[in-house]
Amino acid sequence: MIGRKPWVPWIWLSPALLLLGVFLVYPVADTVRRSFQGPRSEGWVGFDNYQFIIDNPQPFVADTHGAILNNLFWLIGFPLIVVPLGLVLAVLTSRVRYEAVAKSTIFIPMAISFVAAAVIWKFMYEFNPEIGTANAIAGELGRNPTAWLQDTRSPTGWLTKGTPDGGWGPLQVNNLALIGIGVWMWTGFSLVVLSAGLKGISTEVLEAARVDGANEWQIFRRIILPMISPTLAVVTTTLVILALKLFDLVWVTTGGRFATDVVATLFFKEAFVVRDYGVGAALAVVLLLAVVPVMVLSIRRFQFQEEIR
Repeated sequence: MIGRKPWVPWIWLSPALLLLGVFLVYPVADTVRRSFQGPRSEGWVGFDNYQFIIDNPQPFVADTHGAILNNLFWLIGFPLIVVPLGLVLAVLTSRVRYEAVAKSTIFIPMAISFVAAAVIWKFMYEFNPEIGTANAIAGELGRNPTAWLQDTRSPTGWLTKGTPDGGWGPLQVNNLALIGIGVWMWTGFSLVVLSAGLKGISTEVLEAARVDGANEWQIFRRIILPMISPTLAVVTTTLVILALKLFDLVWVTTGGRFATDVVATLFFKEAFVVRDYGVGAALAVVLLLAVVPVMVLSIRRFQFQEEIR
């Protein structure tokens, strides 16, 4: 029946295509349209909204350059910490008798939403050492309390107890504190996925390497890493996309203040606080353009893996 009537499958696909068109394609197209219009989506202004992002004429109100730099900082620093940490924990937990308990304990933060985690860590970072765990620990180490989510000093300024120095670009104490929350949440995800990849490696291969005289570091570097490289790519891609579209964690903890804005929080402010829909839509398009290449590379990698099987 399907062979004689090629339109039949489209009947079954039409509900899903309709939903995609209404809730995905149309909003994207409408956002692109608004990005070329004025603050109230009236009249065409060409590329003025994108020029606003490039020129950054209001750095104290809408620091577009700072938001982009913060996103890049998350894009590099977040996966760079979570992936190696998850890999190390996956290797270590696979060698203990209470493996399931250890993995479950580390994975628990993944069950918490970013909003709930942000609320929890606002208490953890509280300035009062009687409430804030971080400052209680710092006090035991002889350090003065720190306003972790407001501190714009560089790590060196914090270590030397210097005055706020504006940080090294996005490398500020508060941005590092925010990344710490993300690491706490997503290390469990990295651990579980990479642990599944490790379980897929044949023990016979590892034993053969040991018989040939390879030590544990050589086995890890020359056998384990190459064999789990597709899994590493999946985890890294997921974390990169998460870093690009980050919003709720920053919004709940700092609201984008103290030079912690990312593109998503700045977009929200411009579109729904300042009510400049043109600049807000342009920021949303910039974020979309940043995510699309990552998705394309991920899809091509999956297709390549399917072809070589």
